[in-house]
Amino acid sequence: MGNFLIPFPNNALAKVNFQIVKTALKSTAPLSAPAILQVALPTPLNRLFDYLPPEGFDPARLHVGARLSVPFGRSKMVGLLVAMATESEVDPARLKRVHAVLDDEMLIPPGLLKLLRWGADYYHHPLGEVVASALPVLLRQGEAAVAQPRRCWRLSDKGRAADLDKLARRAPRQVALMQRLLAAADGLFDSQLSEAMPGWQSVMRGLEKKAWVVMTEVAALVQPEPAAEALPSLNEDQQAAVAAITAASGFQAYLLDGVTGSGKTEVYLRAVQHAVEQGRQVLVLVPEITLTPQLVERFRRRLGVPLAVLHSAMNDRERLNAWLYARSGEAQVVIGTRSAVFTPMPKLGLMIIDEEHDASLKQQTGFRYSARDLALVRARNQSIPIVLGSATPGFESLLNAQLGRYHHLSLPQRAGDARPPQVRLLDVCGQKMDEMLSEPLLKQMQRHLDAGGQVLLFLNRRGFSPTLICHECGWVAECRRCDVHMTLHQRSRSLRCHHCDSQRPLPRQCPDCGSVDLRPLGSGTERVDDALARHFPDMGVARLDRDSTRRKGSLETILAVS
Repeated sequence: MGNFLIPFPNNALAKVNFQIVKTALKSTAPLSAPAILQVALPTPLNRLFDYLPPEGFDPARLHVGARLSVPFGRSKMVGLLVAMATESEVDPARLKRVHAVLDDEMLIPPGLLKLLRWGADYYHHPLGEVVASALPVLLRQGEAAVAQPRRCWRLSDKGRAADLDKLARRAPRQVALMQRLLAAADGLFDSQLSEAMPGWQSVMRGLEKKAWVVMTEVAALVQPEPAAEALPSLNEDQQAAVAAITAASGFQAYLLDGVTGSGKTEVYLRAVQHAVEQGRQVLVLVPEITLTPQLVERFRRRLGVPLAVLHSAMNDRERLNAWLYARSGEAQVVIGTRSAVFTPMPKLGLMIIDEEHDASLKQQTGFRYSARDLALVRARNQSIPIVLGSATPGFESLLNAQLGRYHHLSLPQRAGDARPPQVRLLDVCGQKMDEMLSEPLLKQMQRHLDAGGQVLLFLNRRGFSPTLICHECGWVAECRRCDVHMTLHQRSRSLRCHHCDSQRPLPRQCPDCGSVDLRPLGSGTERVDDALARHFPDMGVARLDRDSTRRKGSLETILAVS
């Protein structure tokens, strides 16, 4: 795919079949019968499929951007109506009828459909698969486009007055559930209860019959929690950046080039606050899920508006709810990873791309795209400003700034009293090592911990060991699919390929020579975690990697404990 300069109309790389786009957008007005419905289906075929409306269905009730359930071969598929015509290249007698119209209104607005068409043309990918990647999973499966509120459970006054000691013997699970509800002042949601106490539903029904609990429904949004704290003062560079962004009218791209600790997030917050006060929505893209909780927490404490969060660690229902709240305008700020660039937002007035250089903003499977570049195209199409923030901007972004396509906003100084870190390069040649930990490093860590500080270690290998080898014959555990070394995961007693996700149990002996002398080579986060627990038994050690954050809420729990 590669990087490219921002695809403005005068860029030859960005030419798109605007005639097709124009046809689709004009087709938002229903045509008179008979109508041919041109549907984008999630297939690898780079074409649209023609269908007839359902029997007895008035074509005037159809809207471009609505989902349709259609026959496809011997199966059914959910597609998106992208255009309507009065004739088809296929013999009308051979055309099949749509099974059902799933939406009474357009689900994908014209502006977003234009972006999807542009992406399909630019990245040479079938439009049907592009459209599918922009929809939440449940909508692709034909689920109704209706947000479901979250259920919140609290103890009633009667429940708080109950004698738990008497209840403990005959109903210990009810007591356990009531104690959890007592400890949660704001109540507990279904998802929190499922994680903490599997099978809680039957226990809750018993409490409901006794009128000891109260259930309320709340919108599935991150609710604001304004904190009474003074706003940090801005230095001159930050003030200039905020002034430039908030003064923008129409499309304008800003490259916020600031060193680490220069206060880029504070600039984001001031710009978002200004947009929200103007009654506009804001889309914030971050490259990694791990960046989401901290950013959401800062936003909810500063902004008095509900937020929607979109990332792959959420379940399908949560993603659908957030998507629909953004589409309805109830969520004024949306924070998400790369796929959130396709979120429909009727009052979108500002887009922010944090760490715009990060490779995680590029989708590498299926429909391959750069979320940053699609965001630029969307901002241009909708005539709104966009901010690209980074401490190490990509070369193409720096070139665009030099060419005048972007406004270059520089934050060369650290904000407040922040000072640059002291960096020491430690030569470990001849040093005694324990799982990649040298004695000078361990002594420095101990000194810092004794002073009440925290220590953060970075290692770019997850698992226990990146290689498992037979000490007798030299056999190495390799993936049968992609011919790379498999990683040993000691906690699960398994070998995993980090390329194709193939897994198999840890062998007890070498498959070539039968030796039981199998040894792990190299260190991963699991192995270093074990070593740290040995060296610092009285200190809490938290391991943060893809394996330890698979379960919902685990990332937030680790960060809170740390």
